[in-house]
Amino acid sequence: MTRVKRGLQTHKRHKNLIAKVKGFRMMNGNVFSRAKNALAKAWTNAYIWRKLKKRDFRSLWTIRINNAARELWMTYSTFIHALNVKQVKLDRKVLSNLAIANPEIFKNIVDFVK
Repeated sequence: MTRVKRGLQTHKRHKNLIAKVKGFRMMNGNVFSRAKNALAKAWTNAYIWRKLKKRDFRSLWTIRINNAARELWMTYSTFIHALNVKQVKLDRKVLSNLAIANPEIFKNIVDFVK
């Protein structure tokens, strides 16, 4: 019966994890036990912010649409309601981009739903 030495696998696992935390501050970038905790926290935050990013962009689109609609004497809520009544299937991202890049087309949409 021979014993199993796991030093190679452990060293490989530690090296892989240390490579992932390259650039982290202080001991979080080079001490395995600290790096493991820092990486777990970093991945948790990355997951959370991927979800929050969607929320932030939707609110940005809403603000842009509201500003563009108010220049044409219409509020955001009445504009979105009018779009739904007229069954215009444009999402907020597209409307926001139109308001910035092509204001004349956005004006045509507002005139259509009025």
